[in-house]
Amino acid sequence: STDGGRNLSLDSIPMGLPMSDPSAWATAMNNLGMAPMGMTGQPLLPDFDPALGMMTGIPPINPMMPGLGIVPPPIPPDMPAVKEIIHCKSCTLFPPNPHLPPPATRERPPGCKTVFVGGLPENGTEQIIMEVFEQCGEVIAIRKSKKNFCHIRFAEEFMVDKALYLSGYRIRLGSSTDKKDTGRLHVDFAQARDDLYEWECKQRMLAREERHRRRLAEERFRPPSPPPVVHYSDHECSVVAEKLKDDTKFSEAIQTLLTWIERGEVNRRTANNFYSMIQSANSHIRRLVNEKAAHEKEMEEAKEKFKLALSGILVQFEQIVAVYHSASKQKAWDHFTKAQRKNISVWCKQAEEIRNIHNDELMGIRREEEMEMSDEEIEDPAEMKETEESVLVSQVEALKEENDSLRWQLDAYRNEVELLKQEQGKASRDEDTTKEQQMKLLQQALQGMQKHLLKVQEEYKKREAELEKVKEDKLKIETLLENLKEQESSTSRVCACSQEKECPAEKTLSMSPVKSEREVLLVGIISTFLHVHPFGASIEYICSYLQRLDSKICTAEVEVLMMRLQNTFRQELSGVGASLEKRWKFCGFDGLKMT
Repeated sequence: STDGGRNLSLDSIPMGLPMSDPSAWATAMNNLGMAPMGMTGQPLLPDFDPALGMMTGIPPINPMMPGLGIVPPPIPPDMPAVKEIIHCKSCTLFPPNPHLPPPATRERPPGCKTVFVGGLPENGTEQIIMEVFEQCGEVIAIRKSKKNFCHIRFAEEFMVDKALYLSGYRIRLGSSTDKKDTGRLHVDFAQARDDLYEWECKQRMLAREERHRRRLAEERFRPPSPPPVVHYSDHECSVVAEKLKDDTKFSEAIQTLLTWIERGEVNRRTANNFYSMIQSANSHIRRLVNEKAAHEKEMEEAKEKFKLALSGILVQFEQIVAVYHSASKQKAWDHFTKAQRKNISVWCKQAEEIRNIHNDELMGIRREEEMEMSDEEIEDPAEMKETEESVLVSQVEALKEENDSLRWQLDAYRNEVELLKQEQGKASRDEDTTKEQQMKLLQQALQGMQKHLLKVQEEYKKREAELEKVKEDKLKIETLLENLKEQESSTSRVCACSQEKECPAEKTLSMSPVKSEREVLLVGIISTFLHVHPFGASIEYICSYLQRLDSKICTAEVEVLMMRLQNTFRQELSGVGASLEKRWKFCGFDGLKMT
């Protein structure tokens, strides 16, 4: 007879047990949405459809899948399941009452393969226990106690999940109704040292495999080691010298040169070769400077293109805004619906905001160009003298470097002469004539180098004398400038006193901050503009408004004029940090009271 459905707990996991009555067992597994499988893994129902079971919505579970210490996902409590009667050879298992609460289980130990089975009949033997539980999987050992319980150890972890399915079943030996032949099974997880040891061994094995995989991945992504640098020889030296003159192979050759120098390959015999290679590396600086200049030129051209494109975009924005403004006039505005008017007003605001942003960007570019031009135009005579002095200092340093290089060449020639002298005694008589010629040539070269060195030293002394004269002239000019400043300050004080006594009215006129009629008009226009904007406006916004009236108006001119009129205009800072902004406000009404 089939009992009503009941809820399964987290640990009451379904299983498939091929019993003496395979149809009853298949019906039980079908109700759980599982494919009934035997010990060999063959399905008992070949055309089983898990979607037709009572527990729809649960994916089919393969009970032969190894657990690996992972508890299978719990069955939702609102899904009913039906347990069937299980018939064995010497006993019968009756399912529990579905309305009773599910049997409690302890927390699953890691790598659990052992279960505790309680509630066995007093007349139950190991053979009966083996007959019931060997259907769950291979049983390794059974430890039975005299008090109606035992411990069963399985070969794999997933077999424990099958054994837990029998928890709550009532067992009856044969057809007897005696109390000694009946009992209620309670299956629970058991903690065993062998299970824990095997689980730890498995975890260590998995950790080793993971370390091995990581090591392989690191070796795969590790950058290759640099190629070994060849040892120094005359042939390799000539090859590196040629590579230093080639732009494509320069980086490789300079690395080889650096390695040779750090290894200590430089000696008296190889000093000239190394000097020539260093000189080639120094000449590469000019190529790098030219390349940088070409890139800077490309950048300037790109800036010009961007500025032209931005100005064209601004012109188109102005045209679009003009279209919106003309559409907002009453002639055309009355013919649009409310939704159309709303869309047109929103589009107009968006276009004006974008236009103002691009206009500010263009103004910023122009302002940067004006600042660069002003920095180039403003040059004091003192700075000119400083540049001349720096040029002289650089020339003196160049002469020093040339002097040092000539000394090194002289030392190299002397070393070669000493080597030739040593080899002269050992060589044969036939080579004496050639060696004497070489000696003469080397002596002539030494004499020429000594003469050149004397000339360089004389030029160096002359340059030092000129540098000292320039320093003395600079000191004299500075003293004269200080005297002139003192005289000007004294004369300005005398003139100021005389003007105050003679004509105070003229002084007030000359001290007026507004100097022309054009500035008066600008003050009036700015005042009306700021009066409409009570919270102030930035200098760029004001200048963009003025440039519509006159495109020749400059931002610096407007800012200087407003700075002079402190009782009419006031500058305030708003915002914090990166959003800090300078705004100008109209304060003429307050300034009138103060003046």
